[in-house]
Amino acid sequence: MSASRNTMISRRSLLTAASVSLASAALAGCTTTRSSTPPPPRRDYPVAWPTITPTPTFDTPELMYASVEDGGHSIPAVPFSKIDPRYLRQVVSDPTGEAPGTVVVDTGNHFLYVVLPNRQAVRYGVGLGRAGFEWSGRAEVEWKQHWPRWFPPEEMIARQRELEKYRAIYDRATNTWNGGMPAGIGNPLGARALYIYQDGKDTLYRLHGSPEWWSIGKSVSSGCVRLINQDVIDLYERVPEKSPIVVTSGLATS
Repeated sequence: MSASRNTMISRRSLLTAASVSLASAALAGCTTTRSSTPPPPRRDYPVAWPTITPTPTFDTPELMYASVEDGGHSIPAVPFSKIDPRYLRQVVSDPTGEAPGTVVVDTGNHFLYVVLPNRQAVRYGVGLGRAGFEWSGRAEVEWKQHWPRWFPPEEMIARQRELEKYRAIYDRATNTWNGGMPAGIGNPLGARALYIYQDGKDTLYRLHGSPEWWSIGKSVSSGCVRLINQDVIDLYERVPEKSPIVVTSGLATS
């Protein structure tokens, strides 16, 4: 949704000290250890979705990236003037050639597209980590989560023992996963997460929000595909469950 459809917008200060203390963990929004990865919880949103929307009209960057109250959390405003303008949310000519409704991640150029009718697309800038380059191909968005919990991978817990309290613990009696970092502005998965499956299997590839706006358009040490939190909220509303997704590199861009 555009900023005009966002929930109540208010001016807030930047990240609290508690959120900043989690910055080292926030670069690891994805896990690459399948055996330690709990399945995403049941969906927390309606299954019925509208048809593909026509070409949207976005507000100014000041409004798109203003602070937002969402789901009981305060998302800070983004200093968008410090980000290369090409990575800000916008409508562009579609370079993908894919059918409307398809999500395309171009790892070569750090862009994510949602294809619209009339050969157009909504484009977002993304940040990528090592895990963001480890998978490519065609799949689908199997799950979407609103303010998801984060489960650090085993190898990260081994390096950062303070993350032990967030370890995923499976309860066989109830067939549920416990643990994980609660939702919040310091959570590495941000305000939303989209889980990518191929042939019914988890690829471990994620599209998710992040408070680290400075990583957009860059490749850093860890994580999958990160969007500015305000952008991932917009993406979440545009992409229905079961939407096709293509992860590729080197699309021609204008």
